[in-house]
Amino acid sequence: MAETGTKAPRERYRTQVRAEIKEHAWEQIATAGASALSLNAIAKQMSMSGPALYRYFASRDELITELIRDAYRSLADTFRAASKPGPEVAALAHALRNWALDDPQRYLLIYGTPVPGYHAPDDITAISSEIMATLLDACAALPVGGSATPFDAHLEGHRQWADDHPAPTAALRRALAFWTRLHGVLSLELAGHFSGMGFDPALLFTAELDDLLVR
Repeated sequence: MAETGTKAPRERYRTQVRAEIKEHAWEQIATAGASALSLNAIAKQMSMSGPALYRYFASRDELITELIRDAYRSLADTFRAASKPGPEVAALAHALRNWALDDPQRYLLIYGTPVPGYHAPDDITAISSEIMATLLDACAALPVGGSATPFDAHLEGHRQWADDHPAPTAALRRALAFWTRLHGVLSLELAGHFSGMGFDPALLFTAELDDLLVR
């Protein structure tokens, strides 16, 4: 019992330090981008030695993985909450935009320019697939419309976009359109490319969504 009592405060301290390291990492990313992330710079900000900080994150890639994992998990939880009582494309779309605007750096870390030399572990892909599964369920509930295209035939052999979650071709096609078009609008908005163009990006996002829903 005594051993358990001594470990618990240490584990709490470790959790607090790791959280502080991640906060400094997000500040660096906001200033210079994820590719410029430096554990030594974070150690200096925290008045720690480099070797001391490496006891909490063994490498830059491990820290980036933790940030990406947190971001994907946050979006997966957001999608899960937005899909109750049942998944609806419009609800997921607006949840995605609100989530992105709430923390643009978090969004851009997972959907922006890839970090050179970084490769995400398999568990990151699993969380991403959970997000896609929610989207596929929502798209499968939509009425089928429009005529088939050559791309629809191509999709017949690629129906495992979300691991272990096959979907009808029409739903997969809808989900791909939703994902690419709405992410396109969001990425341009968050990167500031609509500044000075004289229109409301929120209305453009809604117009794109409405167009997807009637197709």
